[in-house]
Amino acid sequence: MNNELTPAASVEFDAGYLATAELDARFYLDQVMAMVGVDGLVEALAQPFLLARVDQHAAAVRESLTAAGKGIDSISLAAYARSVIAVHQRHGRLLPTPDSVDWSDADWTVLRLVAVCHLADAVDAF
Repeated sequence: MNNELTPAASVEFDAGYLATAELDARFYLDQVMAMVGVDGLVEALAQPFLLARVDQHAAAVRESLTAAGKGIDSISLAAYARSVIAVHQRHGRLLPTPDSVDWSDADWTVLRLVAVCHLADAVDAF
């Protein structure tokens, strides 16, 4: 019996992997949205200066993903958010919670994560 994968089996495996990766990415983005995205986007809509900062961060995220040859989709945005959070934690800093953020002086990490949520919402990545 031949143990090689047939092209059809490879396609089915790849499709299953992508479906799982997509679900995992959407779940992760949903967690980030709950952590800072919802409150950050609400605040940004109420405060033009904050919306401008979020837009600048969103442009930087979009540029970074595009330069890396990645799309603006749930998998790429979740991976980007994971890397931002990993660096934040490596510096020994606690992750933000909605009630711990001073939106008038939000730090880089918070703004970057809100920007990821903004992009994810724009491409329906949740």
